[in-house]
Amino acid sequence: MRRLIPALLVLALAGASLTVGAASLASGDQGAGWLLAVSRVPRTLAALLAGAGLALAGVVVQQAVQNRMVEPALTGTPEGAMLGLLAITLLAPGAALGWKMAAAAAAAMACTAGFLALAQRVPRQDPLLLPIVGLIFGGILGAVATWAAWATDLMQYLGTWQLGEFSGVVRGRYELLWLVALLALALYLAADRITLLGLGETQARSLGLDYARTRALGLAVVSALTAVVVVTVGALPFVGLVVPNLVSRWYGDNLRANLPAVALSGGGAVLACDLAGRLIRHPFEIPAATIFAVAGAGVFLWLLHAAPRPAGHG
Repeated sequence: MRRLIPALLVLALAGASLTVGAASLASGDQGAGWLLAVSRVPRTLAALLAGAGLALAGVVVQQAVQNRMVEPALTGTPEGAMLGLLAITLLAPGAALGWKMAAAAAAAMACTAGFLALAQRVPRQDPLLLPIVGLIFGGILGAVATWAAWATDLMQYLGTWQLGEFSGVVRGRYELLWLVALLALALYLAADRITLLGLGETQARSLGLDYARTRALGLAVVSALTAVVVVTVGALPFVGLVVPNLVSRWYGDNLRANLPAVALSGGGAVLACDLAGRLIRHPFEIPAATIFAVAGAGVFLWLLHAAPRPAGHG
């Protein structure tokens, strides 16, 4: 019964999201069906898909580096996606959205690979050391992106990619996020191999895992998930960190069984933050990324100081 809770919460949040907005469904200014089809339904689906994608990406990253305190935002992946977007915007301003996503994913993959190479040289005694290194690595990449955007008069574009929000999501401008569903299916099929990544290279190889190939697959999935979210709605911090940890504390460590709950919880959490952003200063909006950054920081501090989950839980 506990595994139904995320699905029920998502249904309740989705229903609320369809009714909340600056324009009332009963105002008569536009048909309710038109407003739902063009704005409310796309926005709700975009929040759910973006949150699910980033939460799943967080699971893969944590398994790849054997550290639960790491997420894509602490590996330079979003900054890499932004560098890729800047590059293709400068080199091919009229490129189609699919090409922009491909460029962002390629750059994100290169930067994530750089972090993984760096992670192999970081001592593992202190679990907080790797996130700090990732924060510095991402900060350096972010500084390069800011300099490049400032030098080419693209600061407004960079600001849009840095701050995840859903006010501009309408029909025809979010469909790329459906790639998240395909990538989630690929992760579910590879869940057992992703689990073995978390055991470390030596033990995983002893169990017959092609470690390098599986890690490369995980890297590609994380890069694609992050890139599609950044291209469509912008970066959202902490989703890939807090959601997998909370799901693991609640349900245990069976990755294959937990992936649906991780996806639903990530989508529900982002949708809840988007709803809060719409309601706090209604009819004005606060970006969902801002709300999640505040809430996620609080949850992160709680995770650092909470008692460890009892052994054998779940």
